[in-house]
Order: sequence, then C-alpha cells, then structure tokens
Amino acid sequence: MTEATYTVEGMTCGHCATSVREEVSELAGVRQVDVDVESGRVVVTSDTPLTAEAVSAAVTEAGYRLVA
Repeated sequence: MTEATYTVEGMTCGHCATSVREEVSELAGVRQVDVDVESGRVVVTSDTPLTAEAVSAAVTEAGYRLVA
C-alpha cells in the first residue's frame, strides 16, 4: 500500500469533496480517498503508486485543480 497527499484548489463544500472523492476513487488500485475541504488536502491510499498526471486528470474531471 502507498499513501500520497495532494492539494486541490477550488473545493468549498461537502459536495466538492464528494465529487473529488468519487473521481479519484475510480483510478485503478485506489483503496481510500480522504478529502479535507478546509485545507484542500486529498490523501489517496492505493495498492501501487499513482502518477500525479492520473490524479490530476481525475481532479480536473471533478471540476477542480491539483496544485501539489
């Protein structure tokens, strides 16, 4: 298992968090996605390391922007 933390810009509410969680959860190997709207932090636990590009694409699909 690997865990990676990302910062997402533009989330303001629970619906935002749900959108990001759902999109990132669809990536292959993802086990858990924890979203903290206040800090913009997204912690992804997966079977194998994910590329930043894959996570960024999922976050973009949800309507937000990955900044770190």
